[in-house]
Amino acid sequence: MMMSDIAKDRTAHLLKKRGSVSSLSSHEFRRKEPRGRTKDSLSTVSYMDEPSQHEDASHLAVQMENTYQLGPTKHFPVVIVNHILKDVLTNYLQEEKYEPELCRQMTKTISEVIKAQVKDLMIPRYKLIVMVHIGQLTGQSILIGSRCLWDPKNDTFASYIFRNSSLFALANVYTVYFE
Repeated sequence: MMMSDIAKDRTAHLLKKRGSVSSLSSHEFRRKEPRGRTKDSLSTVSYMDEPSQHEDASHLAVQMENTYQLGPTKHFPVVIVNHILKDVLTNYLQEEKYEPELCRQMTKTISEVIKAQVKDLMIPRYKLIVMVHIGQLTGQSILIGSRCLWDPKNDTFASYIFRNSSLFALANVYTVYFE
């Protein structure tokens, strides 16, 4: 038995809506069954197409209105962040000896931990920059400087220096208010 043209068109139309293209309209083939009957076969190919203009209207992003808020409602708690820096650096580095490869990994780990703990304070509208430096204590001196443009009324930083018998660590958290 062959499918009627109307059934073929309906099937192709439904499959196109679902994201598939039917090969029934262009390639019909029949497979012989053991008893001499023929059976219609339908193959489909999935596709992904760019949305049309009609579909774009239904998926528009939500536009947020301006708050006209020029300053933070809650200032950044520098004292609490200093305690976080002290706790994290002490817990991670108290018993460690300086090894270059280990310290490279520790700077990444410590900066991620500090960033997560400061984000847990949920201070709105502040961007965070966390920098951790770890070096060997061998009687040398180091000068670490950083520069940026910021508003001294709203933007601030917290810093802590840790030392043990073989290494030093400097952790800085810079907070910039996002208007």
